[in-house]
Amino acid sequence: MEEDKMLHDLMEMGSQKDELQVITNTNSYTQQFGLKLTDADARELLSRRRECLMQQQRVEFGGGVLDKLIFAFCDSDFIDQDNYAETIARLQDIFYLYKNESMDELTDDELIERMREAFDGECQGSLVYLEETYLDRFAREIRRGTRKFVGRYQDE
Repeated sequence: MEEDKMLHDLMEMGSQKDELQVITNTNSYTQQFGLKLTDADARELLSRRRECLMQQQRVEFGGGVLDKLIFAFCDSDFIDQDNYAETIARLQDIFYLYKNESMDELTDDELIERMREAFDGECQGSLVYLEETYLDRFAREIRRGTRKFVGRYQDE
């Protein structure tokens, strides 16, 4: 039994190291937009991811969506180095909340695309508006079965 726990702990440490590397590797792309995550930022983002997954009662296989969020949002005019890590952390929290609220009817990429369009458009960089107004309204429409949005509900 104790050997199983040790093996599990070693595998988890290796996984965390790999995830940390994936996140810090995004810097090679984001630096062209003046954005860089420190190792401490990346560790905090991964820690928040674990907390958020537990809070939202979600299980995730693989590396998660952090790198997708980083690549999708790094060139936004509403993100700069001063707010970068915290903005990505909040976007991650919002993403997992609305994966649940939209009943998993959207792929990760579809939700991220919708978030980015709204963030730069109607929300004008406001995370509060994105979460509490735009995505709330969007998720309600999905739950009602509308066909005017993305995913299987996209207009044909």
